[in-house]
Amino acid sequence: MSAASEKTRVLTGITTTGTPHLGNYVGAIKPAIEASQDPNVQSYYFLADLHALIKCQDPRRVQESRLEIAATWLALGLDTDNAIFYQQSDIPEIPELTWMLSCVCAKGLMNRAHAYKAAVAENEAAENQDPDKGITMGLFGYPVLMAADILMFNANRVPVGRDQIQHIEMARDIAGRFNHLYKGQYFTLPEAEVDEKVEVLGGLDGRKMSKSYNNTIPLFVAEKKLQKLVRKIKTNSLEPGEPKDPDSCTLFQIYAAFATAQETAAMRTEYANGIGWGDAKNRVFDYLNAHLREPRERYQALMEDPGHIEAVLKKGADRARAEAAPLMDRLREAAGLGRFV
Repeated sequence: MSAASEKTRVLTGITTTGTPHLGNYVGAIKPAIEASQDPNVQSYYFLADLHALIKCQDPRRVQESRLEIAATWLALGLDTDNAIFYQQSDIPEIPELTWMLSCVCAKGLMNRAHAYKAAVAENEAAENQDPDKGITMGLFGYPVLMAADILMFNANRVPVGRDQIQHIEMARDIAGRFNHLYKGQYFTLPEAEVDEKVEVLGGLDGRKMSKSYNNTIPLFVAEKKLQKLVRKIKTNSLEPGEPKDPDSCTLFQIYAAFATAQETAAMRTEYANGIGWGDAKNRVFDYLNAHLREPRERYQALMEDPGHIEAVLKKGADRARAEAAPLMDRLREAAGLGRFV
């Protein structure tokens, strides 16, 4: 057994339907890049562009998002010599595996998927005669595609939010069913990894930073635009000199997500001493701008060189397919689809 195969395998998918923002960086990108540098871990990071088609039928947006997200991860220092970084759509074995898994997956399991149940509930609340109105097979079956993403590389751990635990349980169920039907240990049963310490940043209006709320601060927005957005962050009406509560303040939370413990403690003291909101916003902008300046420059250079990004993703896809192709040969053989000679 090779040293690489003995490593713990950790797999993360990145949906390609939006522009990365500060909340994405703090909650997912930064911890993932740090984890990818662990020599005991083999990390797989992929652009989930096939998943993106479920929610977004705007080809230009999907194309732009794929490029922006790849450039973002590379600009922030993803080590692509260690981590395997690829596009889902560059691995033809994944849709093939999705079909094979679909053929052993119980429809009743998919009926219980949260996203499908929520879509049905919306139709029922709107009193639509057809509870499945507007629901595509992509939405209904996407937990099987997610299972294929995970099982293709026999991931041991999959970092997810609490709302995604069900999908890992489904992947385990499907893997166990396949292993049982075809009498072999073809797939590792993955474990969900939920980090309770993952930070959820507030957005401009105080709600969770999300493109759904249109309250985000894009990660690599231009300097003047960044300043304008920071100044728009919602604060209360307390005057300069009046003590302010940092723990209920989105502005402070954003600062603390980037600052050191010592810098955060110093800012907390400033709040207790009644720092004015204008001054606080200027300090947060200055800090963010300084922190993001170099990666922003790398990002802009990458966006102007899509050929380089394509080459990096192609290299990652070649590494991924070096594992995926032999596994699919074995699975075809197990299912009776092997070569005659």
